[in-house]
Amino acid sequence: MHIDNSRHDTKPPLCRTASSLCILMLLLAPISVFGADSDSVKALRQMGKAFSTIAEQASPAVVALTVQRSASRDSQMYRQSPFGNPFEEDLFEFFRRRSPQQRSPQRRETERAQGSGFIISPDGYILTNNHMVGGAEQVDIVLSDGREFKAKIIGTDEATDVAVVKIDAEGLPFLEFADSDKLEVGEWVVAIGNPMGLSHTVTAGIVSAKGRSLSLLGPASIENFIQTDAAINFGNSGGPLLNLDGKVVGMNTAIYGASGNIGLGFAIPINLAGHAYRQLRDGGKIERGFLGIEFKELAPQLAASLGLEEDTKGVAISNVVEDSAADKAGLERYDVIVELDGEPVVKGNEFLNRVAILSPGTKVQVVVLRDGRRKNFTITLGKRPSMEELAGGPPAETIEELGFTVANLTRDVSEQYGYEDESGVIVTSVVQGSEAAELLITAGSLIKEVNRQKVRNTDEFYEQIKQAKTKGAALLLIKRGRTTFLALLTLSK
Repeated sequence: MHIDNSRHDTKPPLCRTASSLCILMLLLAPISVFGADSDSVKALRQMGKAFSTIAEQASPAVVALTVQRSASRDSQMYRQSPFGNPFEEDLFEFFRRRSPQQRSPQRRETERAQGSGFIISPDGYILTNNHMVGGAEQVDIVLSDGREFKAKIIGTDEATDVAVVKIDAEGLPFLEFADSDKLEVGEWVVAIGNPMGLSHTVTAGIVSAKGRSLSLLGPASIENFIQTDAAINFGNSGGPLLNLDGKVVGMNTAIYGASGNIGLGFAIPINLAGHAYRQLRDGGKIERGFLGIEFKELAPQLAASLGLEEDTKGVAISNVVEDSAADKAGLERYDVIVELDGEPVVKGNEFLNRVAILSPGTKVQVVVLRDGRRKNFTITLGKRPSMEELAGGPPAETIEELGFTVANLTRDVSEQYGYEDESGVIVTSVVQGSEAAELLITAGSLIKEVNRQKVRNTDEFYEQIKQAKTKGAALLLIKRGRTTFLALLTLSK
């Protein structure tokens, strides 16, 4: 086949000049000329429209909270939190925007905090965080239309950081719950709240992870956080995390990073929050199911040591509480729970959450591996003890004397701080101006030893501190990042 290329050279000079001008004009044209009708831009516009629709429909049900309470300055703990100071005095301290001062005996001040919440019924029930309203003397609510109300605290749940308040109003816009168990990593979500007091701020992102446990609420808490990169800042606490249907999948609760959003925000799954809400609304105390075991999430090395395949998933029982539901059913130490009610057990905190949202007296089907063989058990759940009963721990005066608080080192926290191969207790908060702060003990520090004795959990830590008090000082071996150092902490005998 012969292709005649000669005709490409037969254009008059004017035509060739015109073509050159056309190319030049295209090069100088706005970018929008090229992409205005492309499929990718249409898709982006549709996504933007979806976010706009969610914001328009959901925002009227999101409220701003202003909380007031009185506190004695001689007992206040100024915290440095590795999770962005989202809780209690930190939040109040942040929104007062004041520098820490020397504590003066018995001087009382009014503390104020700002946060978020969302309406979940037309007659004025509102869901928010316990760390926002717990212990508050006054809760003021501002709706999106500018109306203001005094709210009544219906109930709070410290274990999940959930609180319910109510305003005297009818016919209010409200948000519906989704099934947060069906939420998938990578799914788009939208956060709405009042960060820095900026009303009804909307941000979008994806679900970065599920089932996070960060020891934010204490060693006996129930944590199963949704992690998202949707921007969450101070003041977002208590606001909704929504799916693309505009339904609530979580309640924004915490951030990672002391200076604000760095793409790590955490929300309570709405299934967990909803369980607490329903019991609090009915005026009763929170009652949760309880197996009565202590366990450790199965890792490859642990699985191998129990004679199982390294990729086996489940939780290994380390202790069975005497006379508990598990004890009565016949569960034993070293049993590995692999199924609960027909669903596989993978992560320890998710397993704990699944049991905790069931009521005492509920019968559950449990499958365990014992000496490599599957065994089936039907267990009637007991009642979960209070946080105080579960946590044990030292009296408040011990915390005041130390100048800091500690928690057990969880797997997630170990990964975040690079302590995967370490043992010890993690410092969760430090009193500003205390001896501990002067010794450069900070939140996120790992205490490995007390008076040359290794500590692997909070029980061992407090026992060593108790013994150290007889000597008037505790020698602490501390790791912070890549640095390991000694700190001598004075204690009263």
